[in-house]
Formats: sequence, C-alpha cells, structure tokens
Amino acid sequence: MQPTDLTDHISKRFNKDLEGLRNKVLAMGGLVETQLSDSIEAVVSGDSALGLRVAKDDYKVNKLEVSIDEECGRILATRAPAAGDLRLIVAIIKTITDLERIGDEAEKIGYLASKLAGMDRPADSYRELKNLGDHVLHMLRDAMNAFARLDVEASKLILIEDERVDEEYDAITRQCITFMMEDPHSVKRVMNVTWAARALERIGDHAKNICEYVIYMVEGRDIRHTHNLDKQ
Repeated sequence: MQPTDLTDHISKRFNKDLEGLRNKVLAMGGLVETQLSDSIEAVVSGDSALGLRVAKDDYKVNKLEVSIDEECGRILATRAPAAGDLRLIVAIIKTITDLERIGDEAEKIGYLASKLAGMDRPADSYRELKNLGDHVLHMLRDAMNAFARLDVEASKLILIEDERVDEEYDAITRQCITFMMEDPHSVKRVMNVTWAARALERIGDHAKNICEYVIYMVEGRDIRHTHNLDKQ
C-alpha cells in the first residue's frame, strides 16, 4: 500500500469512527427522550408501575454514557484529532454528560410519579405540569435534531425556549405555594409536584447546554454565560 493510500485509508476509518460516535449519541438521546416521555405520562395518568419502570431503566442510559465516553477516550489517545474533529469529540463528551443527567432527572420524576399515584389527584390531572413536561420534551427533541444536523440556527431558537421554560416553572412554583397556604393537608403532594417541576426545569437547562455544544462544534465559539448569539 502506497503512503497516500494508507493516509486515505486512515482518514476514512477515522471518519467512520466519528460517524459511529455521533450515531451512538443520537441513540442515547432517543433513549433519554423515551424515559422523559414515559415519566411525564406516569405523572399525568397516575401510573405508578410506569414511573417505577422509568426509574429502574436509568441504568441503560448510564451504560451508554460509559460506552461512548470510553470510545471518545480511545479516539483521543490513538487519533490525536485536531481542529473541528477535536471540537466534535469534546462536544460529544459534554453532550452525553448532559444526557445522562437528563436521565437522572427522568428517574427522579418516575419515582415522584409513583408517589403521586397513591395520593388524591387534582381535577386537572396536573395540567400545568404536563404542559411544562411537553415543552421540555420538545426542547430535548429539537436539541438532538440540531445535534444530528449540526444546525446552529435551530440551536439558537432552542436557547430562547429555555427562557420560556423558566417562566413556566416559576408560575408552577408560585401556584404550588398558594395551594400549600390554602390547604396545609396538601403540602406533601404539592411538594412532590414542585420537585417534579424542578426536575423538568433542569432538563430544559441540559437541552440548552446541548445546543450550546452544537454552536461550539460548528463555529468554535463558547457562548456559555455570554448571552450573545451574534458572531464576535
């Protein structure tokens, strides 16, 4: 094999490795989306068994994170990637950390759903919590789609959505405080709702982080804490 052929072969193999990594991240994102969707459904429907199943299945997300992280370490050690390829590896390592934390929050919501299932249910079946959950779930899906397409513009739109999620969370928190003041007997149930809402708000933050990594991958800019989406 000629040196040029060997270089071309190595380059193709490296690109294949990177594409395989991206596909694993997308698979992990899909699993986390399912966990989140099921945890929201468990709260709304009062399905204790579903909530506990979500919590029990969190190990699958953790296992994927370890696998992808090990693969990234191998590539860093053997390929010594530079420039855009290095940014991709760094962004993947950060993304799977956020996905794993989303899985942890979904696990938490699953446990809370199992507790809420055994308590008196409000007439609206936790409508506000469902709305927040659906909003966050769409954020996560859009974030993973932006990751798949390396779509900077879509990522910027999702960053704005996180501000709306924060507003919804604040509204639920105020509502919960009012409920507890009006009916002290509801404190335990309402606190569970508050913790579930907090978990959803954190998931929105993690989805926002993934979008920031997409911008970093494509443009090489770290926009965290800057609140400035325009090119410098």
